[in-house]
Amino acid sequence: MTHCGMAKEVREEGGIFENLVRLSVGVENVEDLKVDLVWALEEAVAVELGRS
Repeated sequence: MTHCGMAKEVREEGGIFENLVRLSVGVENVEDLKVDLVWALEEAVAVELGRS
């Protein structure tokens, strides 16, 4: 959430759009990453379909 405090126009000038998916991987457990990614993608689909 490093860019959530920025104005939409400023984000978009930097190439950060609402549909951007950012995945930062470090020392997290791979299973935790999989669960989080699946959850995020399911939420994105729900929003796109107007279910959220």
